[in-house]
Amino acid sequence: MSRLLIINPGSTSTKISVFDDEREVFTQSVFHDAPELLKYPSTNAQMPFREKVIREILDSRGIDIRSIDVWVGRGGCACSQKAGVMEIDSRLVEDTAADKGGSDHPAKLGVMLAYKLCSEYGGKMYTLNPTNVDELCDSARITGIAGLYRRAQTHVLNQKAVARVHALKLGRNYNDCNFIVCHIDGGITVTAHSKGKMTDSTEGAGGDGPFSPTRLGSIPVMEVAKYLENHTVEELKAMCSRSGGFVSHFGTSNADTIHAMVEAGNPKACTVWNAMVYQICKSVGAMAAVLDGKVDSIILTGGLVRFKDIVETIETKCSWIAPVVCYPGEMEQEEMARAVLQVLQGRKQAFRYSGIPVFTGFAW
Repeated sequence: MSRLLIINPGSTSTKISVFDDEREVFTQSVFHDAPELLKYPSTNAQMPFREKVIREILDSRGIDIRSIDVWVGRGGCACSQKAGVMEIDSRLVEDTAADKGGSDHPAKLGVMLAYKLCSEYGGKMYTLNPTNVDELCDSARITGIAGLYRRAQTHVLNQKAVARVHALKLGRNYNDCNFIVCHIDGGITVTAHSKGKMTDSTEGAGGDGPFSPTRLGSIPVMEVAKYLENHTVEELKAMCSRSGGFVSHFGTSNADTIHAMVEAGNPKACTVWNAMVYQICKSVGAMAAVLDGKVDSIILTGGLVRFKDIVETIETKCSWIAPVVCYPGEMEQEEMARAVLQVLQGRKQAFRYSGIPVFTGFAW
């Protein structure tokens, strides 16, 4: 038997699970409001805080950390890679910490924490489907500035997990389906899945797509230029992933707090909340065009799918495209355990981090 610790740091939470082979021993998530995390000058600086949360959860559950055989961390921020299970090594950790992929997302801490704890206690360590798995089509990469390209940066882990599960419910294979998957939580991404490949997507942590509880979303470039007249680039970067969206408007990333204001009829809260959902719908329409209108399902997933008004609005505006289905929360913990167990049992092969991005530019 192998005991796996699944480490999943998110923009508003730290979630861990312990699995004994296929059996889930427990899963627990601790919410962190944005002001708590903004005390740290960078995502990397959160490492001791996140490790303390992990140790406290394990202690409260009576789990001896020395009993862990396999450390599995959510990943991102290193050079883009293909989908699948990847071994964690020092090169991956160094590039992750240095944001070699050009983004800064809390998911990176999963890889970094797994490496740190595995180095201390021993065992094996893996990651699965980091946030910058790159399967973009060439048309999705090009921008109007020569040499500047759009990046692959989305909720790959959960999106591929729910898409795979939903395809099975349809009696089909993920690689034969066309889906639009919307991950709606502290960060929001909307992605076109074409025959098993994420061919286009909004870049949630890069200032693209709908704004969210922690992210600023798409903004006209000239408005950003005006913002930079009185703010630093570092402040803008923080707005992309940690202090934009609800945090900027209300000083909190707690969606329950904002939704309570909406239910009470607060005009500002109603306008901002409805605008967020409106922008999700607009992104769904864009991805429908990417898929030539041939969409098998629009899949809604993530923590904010618990709010019925979000689901109802998307159904009203988008169900003419394809059936809308919901998978509230996420499937990241069980997906990481499932995929890594396949490697441990010899049914699948893990690959090594190459240190070379999937896309390095066009021939011209």
